[in-house]
Amino acid sequence: MKNLFIKLVVNALAIWFASWLVHGIDLAEGESTGTRIKTLLVVALIFGIVNAIIKPVVKLFSLPLFVLTLGLITFVINALMLWLTEWISNKLDLEFHIDGFWTALLGALVISIVSWFLSLVLDRD
Repeated sequence: MKNLFIKLVVNALAIWFASWLVHGIDLAEGESTGTRIKTLLVVALIFGIVNAIIKPVVKLFSLPLFVLTLGLITFVINALMLWLTEWISNKLDLEFHIDGFWTALLGALVISIVSWFLSLVLDRD
């Protein structure tokens, strides 16, 4: 349970950092701090579920593309998972918006780097 909470916090901080750094990723703009935190945690939970359930299936079906592109398709898949998270969040009336594919690609890159770094720091046994 502690591990899941750490992953949720890591995802939330990475998404917050990406929304702060990347122009075009908006997270509950103009809302109160409590609403922003709630939105951020729910979006992080959706992002974690998408990455746990849908991403492995997409990676399996795109295995030939991994070989063909020498793994660079990973960036595109990460961007698509972030874009899918935005779509699900909009269906749940959450204020999380991404302007386009290139913004999603850059945001996914930032989220991956920040998540990796925070996992190293926070995931101590």
